[in-house]
Amino acid sequence: MKRVLEFLNNLQQNNYREWFEDNKSEYKEAQAIFNETVNKLIVAISSFDPAIAKLTAKDCTFRIYRDVRFSKDKNPYKTHMGAFISPYGRGSGYSGYYFHVEAEGANYIGGHILSTGVYRPEPSALKSIREEIFLNGERFEDTIAKAKDFQLETGEALKRVPGGYPSDYKYADYLKLKNYFLTRYVDDSWMTSPDLIERSVQEYRTTKEFHDMLNKAISYAFEKR
Repeated sequence: MKRVLEFLNNLQQNNYREWFEDNKSEYKEAQAIFNETVNKLIVAISSFDPAIAKLTAKDCTFRIYRDVRFSKDKNPYKTHMGAFISPYGRGSGYSGYYFHVEAEGANYIGGHILSTGVYRPEPSALKSIREEIFLNGERFEDTIAKAKDFQLETGEALKRVPGGYPSDYKYADYLKLKNYFLTRYVDDSWMTSPDLIERSVQEYRTTKEFHDMLNKAISYAFEKR
């Protein structure tokens, strides 16, 4: 992954089309390395989560080209690479395992991360997740505790408990969330380690019960559509 980091750091300093076209071969090399890493992650994660076993990097990765039509930031390229390894692929709406590497100083997320969960679930899935937590709040909290090196993201949370739930519920803060995912930040030495796959998968494994609880609720919502 060292070449991936080098390319992204260079792109961070030269985010314009002429430079990118002149360095297209370096981009293709970095993309190939990243995709190979994602494919290895899929194989390794599927050892404990067979629901993602048939995926490939193509199902999980994102384009480097930015849509700048409605953005004040007119830089044409993302200075990060990410893959969302989720049942049925990155756009399925299910919880998944997110792997992210970004350029130094890019400030998109603020660093390299391992993450598990669902970002901005559609309304029916969000409602179902909250219902699951309301019925099984203690178990939900336990799944977070088991992923001991991860933090539950609480940004964008509601100020009040959503309608239909008692404000004095013991686990009410979890009901206020709009996103449900756990995150662990890692550094360059992690990303360039020869044990990157093994170390990352060991961490993702600790989030499996959290992931399963979310997908139980999401599946229920989607089956009712």
